[in-house]
Amino acid sequence: MSTTPLPGIGVQYDLTTREHRHLSVVAHRDGTRTVNLYRADDPDACAQSLHLTGAETASLIDALMPAHQSPNVLHTTGLGLVAERIELSAHSYWNGRVLGETRMRTETGVSIVAVLRRAEARPSPAPDFRLAGGDTLIVIGTREGVDAAAAILGRG
Repeated sequence: MSTTPLPGIGVQYDLTTREHRHLSVVAHRDGTRTVNLYRADDPDACAQSLHLTGAETASLIDALMPAHQSPNVLHTTGLGLVAERIELSAHSYWNGRVLGETRMRTETGVSIVAVLRRAEARPSPAPDFRLAGGDTLIVIGTREGVDAAAAILGRG
């Protein structure tokens, strides 16, 4: 793979596959991506171009990961820890309640390391942080702990 900076635009990544197909991904500064597939008979001629939003890009990355288990799994380490996204439903029992009331670390051993709300991220939210429907909580713990956290947070 080769990388080419595109001043004012972002970065272009070029890849030639084992089947000698050329494709590129332009990572735009705004978080969107453009995926380009070039013609087999002319690797300099673009045959197809697809523009992806940031969310579509994240979904594609999840689908392409070799150890893909779930679109919510962020990373698994050899230490037995999992980081995962858990979305809080608008109908959740926890909608409007403070984070400390969940007793998440005490009940599951899981840490809530960030809360994503709309276009904002709140790292290391304090126990008095008020949860809202639509929040995405980034949690880290054992597989069992994360599953228990998802069950608690999914409580309607």
